[in-house]
Amino acid sequence: MSSYFRLMRVHHSIKNVLLFLPAVFSGALFDKNTLVLCICGFLAFSLVSSAVYVINDIKDAEKDRLHPTKCNRPIAAGKITKASAVIFAVSLVVMSTFVNLILCKSLTGFLILILYFLLNIGYSMGLKEIPLVDILILVSGFILRVLYGSAICGIPVSGWMYLTVMSASFYMGLGKRRNELSKNGSGTRKVLKFYTYEFLDKNMYICNALMIIFYALWC
Repeated sequence: MSSYFRLMRVHHSIKNVLLFLPAVFSGALFDKNTLVLCICGFLAFSLVSSAVYVINDIKDAEKDRLHPTKCNRPIAAGKITKASAVIFAVSLVVMSTFVNLILCKSLTGFLILILYFLLNIGYSMGLKEIPLVDILILVSGFILRVLYGSAICGIPVSGWMYLTVMSASFYMGLGKRRNELSKNGSGTRKVLKFYTYEFLDKNMYICNALMIIFYALWC
C-alpha cells in the first residue's frame, strides 16, 4: 500500500491549496458550505493530479531506471507493475470524477478537471520537450486550480488575482527549470538545452516584480 501512496506523490497535493484562494479572498472560507466544497474540491483535484503522476511514471519507467534517484520510484523499482499502475490511474480519475460531480456538483469544475488532465497527459507525452510550451503548461496548472476553486464554490474571481497568480506561476515555472539546469545540467531534460541561466534569471526577476505590482494594485 505504501508503494501506491508513493506513486500518487501525495506530498505534491500541497499545490492544490490554490483552489481555496477564491474563498479566502472573498471572505467566504469559513462559511460551512463553502469550506466543505473546497475540501471536496481539494480531494478531487488531488486525485486527478495523482493520476497524471502515475501515467507519467508509467511512460518514463525505463528512463527512470537509469536515474540515480528516480530509479526508486515504485514502477521503475518493479514494486508495481505497469498493468496495475494503469488500473490504478483509471481508478483515480473515476474517483475524482465521482467526488466532483456527486459532492461538488459542478459541471464546469468537471470540465476544468478534464482540461487539466488532458494538458498534463500532453505534457507527459512530449510537450514537456518543447521550450516555453513546457513552462506554459506548468503555469496553466496553477491557474486552472484557481479557476476550479471559483467554479465549485460559485465565487467570481478578480482579474487582479489571475494576474498575481499567473505572475507567481511563471516565476515558479522558470525557477523549476533554472533549478534543474543548475543541479543536473542540460543532460537530464532535452528541453533544458534551449534555456540559459541569463534567460531564466531575467524573466524570473520580471515575473517576481510583476507579481508584487499586481498584488499591490489589487490590495
